[in-house]
Amino acid sequence: MRGIFFDEDDARAAASVLVRGGFSAEVVRERLAGEDDDEDHPWAIVTDAPEIQLEMLVETYDGWLDRDEDPDGSPGAPDQAGLVLPLPDAPRRIKRPE
Repeated sequence: MRGIFFDEDDARAAASVLVRGGFSAEVVRERLAGEDDDEDHPWAIVTDAPEIQLEMLVETYDGWLDRDEDPDGSPGAPDQAGLVLPLPDAPRRIKRPE
């Protein structure tokens, strides 16, 4: 899981909070597609902290939360219980073939 921040000082302060809490936290430069200027890239914290703790930090420092992809890489949409449901392979036929 990653927290994205616009300011390096905010990213380092949030990482410091996580490390003091006993979690691993690495501050890296996040390269966005289509962004030419290296100075405009945001900063990311890669951590193993619980989602709620990182979410509180990104709210405090005006960033956003970037959740990891599904571990198996399969597409799907989470249902209300958080389970990933399979997506259809083709459109569903409403009318019967003639």
